[in-house]
Amino acid sequence: MKLKTALLSATILAACMFGSASAGGLTVGFSQIGSESGWRAAETTVTKEQAKKRGIDLKFADAQQKQENQIKALRSFIAQGVDAILIAPVVETGWDDVLKEAKEAKIPVILLDRTIKAPDDLYLTAVTSDLVHEGKVAGDFLVKTVGDKKCNVVELQGTTGSSPAIARKKGFEEALAGHDNLKIVRSQTGDFTRTKGKEVMESFLKAENGGKDICALYAHNDDMAVGAIQAIKEAGLKPGKDILVVSIDAVPDIFKAMSEGESNATVELTPNMAGPAFDALDAYLKDKKAPPKWIQTESKLYTPSDDPMKVYEEKKGQGY
Repeated sequence: MKLKTALLSATILAACMFGSASAGGLTVGFSQIGSESGWRAAETTVTKEQAKKRGIDLKFADAQQKQENQIKALRSFIAQGVDAILIAPVVETGWDDVLKEAKEAKIPVILLDRTIKAPDDLYLTAVTSDLVHEGKVAGDFLVKTVGDKKCNVVELQGTTGSSPAIARKKGFEEALAGHDNLKIVRSQTGDFTRTKGKEVMESFLKAENGGKDICALYAHNDDMAVGAIQAIKEAGLKPGKDILVVSIDAVPDIFKAMSEGESNATVELTPNMAGPAFDALDAYLKDKKAPPKWIQTESKLYTPSDDPMKVYEEKKGQGY
């Protein structure tokens, strides 16, 4: 009996020491928004790869773009007693109650690629790009490209209420401020999907003289842009020439479109949010020192001068 007790005590002690020293060997819940875009699918793939590489047991839950599914997933993770939770929140608000439950259970929560409006003591850190900056980079490109020419812009927004939709719109509008020749004439959500992006772009084209009164399209993500490109072609116009196309994410298919002259620019959003997140969790478990509340990832502008087919091949190997 004494030997069994001693072995059990040693096992518990080793587990505690291991858990406090490294993220490896832990169980982490990951609540993903869904698979509405190529970028989202790549983020899921990369997160699973990063977890496997570090010896983390990743519990994955696909919310199918519904907040109620994410809240259920988080409560399930809490009930399972996971060591940490990663969440890509579908919208900004409505998280306080479930995050308080995680805090009471002493489970650290890390936000991936999106932010929320909640007390910052309810989550450990947020790993995101500067979403406003992304929109501004896209807007600055369009301002520079158009020059003094009059330009009516149509905008495909992301999911209503999501932090990327809000911030990417804000940044783009900041870039256009003071340039009276550029005007956003129509703006509507395409919900970050190709199908909806095509559908909404078709309505924009009909409303704007068959598209002849549209100078440029700004899409909050590449998938909506790819759908819109198809709509533009079906309307008998040339995307990238008759209508400039600027978007965000830098997924492989936008580089294929760029190589064919159908896209003019994209702003990169790396799908590897999990790497920095697991690094932050590892450091936190080692010394209990909280990381910065925001860990920023890099954003980069790509244009046709960047050898788009070469980038396409590179991107295809990154989880897309």
